[in-house]
Amino acid sequence: MCFPPVPRCPAGVFRLWLKAAVVLWLAHGCVRVAGSLYTKEDPLVILSSGSLKSSVTNSSSAWLLQFFSSWCGHCVQYSSTWKILAEDVKDWQTVIVVSVLDCAQEENYDICREFGVQLYPTIKYFHAHSPESDRGTIFRGADRQVQVMRHLMVDILQNHTKLERPDHCPPLETYSSEDLLPLLGQRSEYYTAIIVEEPESYIGREVILDLLMFSGVEVKRALSSDRLLMDALKITTFPSLYLLHPNSTHTELHIEKKQRFFFSSLLKMLPGVQRKPRGFGRTSATGLLEALSGKATSVSWRTFNSVKVYTADLESALHYLLRVELATHDYLEGEELNIFKDFVTVVAKLYPVGGSVVKLMKTLSNWLSSIPLQRLSYQKVLDLVDNKMRIAGMFLGAELRWVGCQGSRAGLRGYPCSLWTLFHILTVQHDAMPTALENTGLEEEAAPVLQVMRRYMRTFFGCGECGRHFEQAAASSMDQVENKEDQILWLWDQHNRVNARLAGTLSDDPQFPKALWPGPTLCASCHEEKNGVHIWNRNKVLVFLRQHYGASNLSPKYSIRPPEPPSEPAQFHPFQKEHQEDNKELNLKFKEHPESQARHQIIKQDAGGPEGGVWVLGLGFNSIDMSLCVVLYVCSCLVLMFLFFFFKVKSKRWKHRQSHLQV
Repeated sequence: MCFPPVPRCPAGVFRLWLKAAVVLWLAHGCVRVAGSLYTKEDPLVILSSGSLKSSVTNSSSAWLLQFFSSWCGHCVQYSSTWKILAEDVKDWQTVIVVSVLDCAQEENYDICREFGVQLYPTIKYFHAHSPESDRGTIFRGADRQVQVMRHLMVDILQNHTKLERPDHCPPLETYSSEDLLPLLGQRSEYYTAIIVEEPESYIGREVILDLLMFSGVEVKRALSSDRLLMDALKITTFPSLYLLHPNSTHTELHIEKKQRFFFSSLLKMLPGVQRKPRGFGRTSATGLLEALSGKATSVSWRTFNSVKVYTADLESALHYLLRVELATHDYLEGEELNIFKDFVTVVAKLYPVGGSVVKLMKTLSNWLSSIPLQRLSYQKVLDLVDNKMRIAGMFLGAELRWVGCQGSRAGLRGYPCSLWTLFHILTVQHDAMPTALENTGLEEEAAPVLQVMRRYMRTFFGCGECGRHFEQAAASSMDQVENKEDQILWLWDQHNRVNARLAGTLSDDPQFPKALWPGPTLCASCHEEKNGVHIWNRNKVLVFLRQHYGASNLSPKYSIRPPEPPSEPAQFHPFQKEHQEDNKELNLKFKEHPESQARHQIIKQDAGGPEGGVWVLGLGFNSIDMSLCVVLYVCSCLVLMFLFFFFKVKSKRWKHRQSHLQV
């Protein structure tokens, strides 16, 4: 059979086809890049053809907009810088907004062409109250790093006309000695902070914008060239911070490092300064101080030292977790039961303070590891936690006492704060006690504490959305944790990310605003600046975390003390005391032999029994039971004595008869 000859493809056509295939492959890759270049999680606004004009036209704020293309390699590399900028100035967004628009998306072709965008990335800024015909002003500077762009934003806000002024923009101009000196010695409802700086410095204006979302303090700036003011305030170094208190006192504040972050953080931490609720105006510092002292709230306030960690918070976390959060599960079975066992094991092994709480967790851990069941009633767990069997020295308070985690009103901070604190302590303790988890089945994991936390958050944590966020963070980066130091820093980093995401939301306590932690007052060496941008010294942070969450920094103040053991009742029999001593040895033997542990079950003590019950082999005996035992013991002795004498007499008679027969 003959086949027609196969036509040959010309070399030029083949090359053209190959190029087309490469272009299609690159386009497909760029679509995937576009989807991940900027997301809703980033602190910026993603615009499109349908939202651009409506957003920037007659806006109450200014806009800084980056037109980019997802196939542009430089745009991809620059995206990290733009995200850092957005994060750096996120508290400015009521007066100037950082945004992006992807010109590679087909629906955005026309709008990019209409706004004259030909090269990527193109950065344009729009003044507030711009008309519909405004197409923005192009930033043509060669340097587009964070500090340069931040200074551009300051210039946009300061150099506007009266018509272009953003509605909520604070005054950025300098004040003279004539304006400021009359304020000395005057009472006020809020703090007045005066930042004195060189004429070319941007720190004063940046700090003013950093405090834009905070009430209780007003920031003004003055120049070092005002000699009359410098002499009156006795300021010789620049930049400096001079603070006028509401009670009319005034003084220069010591700043560890002359950096913007240190100025802003110090002012945000002043007593009575709080983040503004969205949509609300200024709140006086006097009212806030009343809230702190408990005069404006029904919550019983506990004074505390932010340098310390309080065991009352840890005990309250365990109380809520074991008695409230787990109560939503009638039964624990399968994977849920295994996750709960792992959590109890980690706490029992790594909880840094001994005493009644540790005894409770160890008892619970031993019991959970001994039962062969794969389905467990929550009520049995609760009975053990409440110590219904009255094991001596085992106790967990049944009251929530937030101290370092207390909020300015009920419903804020509390349990989430204490749970974070508990796991921070467990990561530090695992670093200090590297062999503590040996022979538990958890030692094979690179980050056992984090893995247990991840599983617990995913399975039991009451806030479902919070659990999903934590799971997303764990899935994206927890596999990079390779050692115990990484474990400590990963949890700290994620905690700061959560604080950044929730700052200013309804769940943010205005009296304790969520911010980067630790602040410069707690750890000045943890903070550094590179190219005008705040960065962390992670080695110093690790040293700080080890000290702050170490066992030596825990304060027992406000902890609930276990009740005093009851005195021996009058009917207490010596037999009971001997039995208790025997039980100690028996319990030790049960711990050594798993097959005996499997038979060891917790049975609830009779509710009507007295306090003086005895715990024997997992069975609760009260004084009535013991009295019956004594009576039976005495009766059996009498019976044995009677039998002894009876057979003694009978044996004598038998011997007498035998001897008489022989004679």
